[in-house]
Amino acid sequence: MVKRHLKRLTVPKSWEIRKKENTFIIRPNPGMHKFSLGMPLSVVLRDLLKLANTMREVKYILNNQEILVDNVRRKENHFITGFMDTLSIPLIKKYYRILLNKKGELYMKSIKDSEVGVKPCRVIGKTILKNKKVQINLEDSRNIIVDDKVRYSIGDSLIVELPSQKVKEHITLEKGSVIFLIGGKHVGGTGTIVDIKDKKVVYKLKSGEQYESLKDYAFVIGKAKASITVDE
Repeated sequence: MVKRHLKRLTVPKSWEIRKKENTFIIRPNPGMHKFSLGMPLSVVLRDLLKLANTMREVKYILNNQEILVDNVRRKENHFITGFMDTLSIPLIKKYYRILLNKKGELYMKSIKDSEVGVKPCRVIGKTILKNKKVQINLEDSRNIIVDDKVRYSIGDSLIVELPSQKVKEHITLEKGSVIFLIGGKHVGGTGTIVDIKDKKVVYKLKSGEQYESLKDYAFVIGKAKASITVDE
């Protein structure tokens, strides 16, 4: 039987919560995100957005108000939300995207309502189906069938329309692309790719300084400029 809770002291470092306030905290259900880059919807509403004081209040909100994750209503308080997800609360006209801060912790970035309908998703694999169809496997567990005439590579990003999953744009991991760093010294920051060397990328910050990091830490979010709102 899967436990419905876990000890606060054992939660991932990406959870920005008070670890010594109580012994236990709700455990997220398995879902679209890695445990290290996702957290329960109830914790997001209570601990990050401060919209409730207790889990009972969170459940009331979920059952009686529209809480949309990636433009789909969610009522399950264990539902896992994570990096790059959008969260909409129409009643109070608040819209957010989950990003990483400079400490590598998940936080809610306030965005415009026009932006909740798009989401960058990183390509982690592809599968050849029957009739020469190509299925792209994305990091948030989405699988999208695409045109086999276009070359998709691991590390590229797709700008996906929500909730239809229509691909609006394909951004390749190449020189000149804008990246969001999900690990390393400059986690939570953005840069422009200057060079790619095997498993590493050389990127330039807005200040003009250049650094090197692993490809795995480079999440492509735009060609000449970022396609989403991020902290500069």
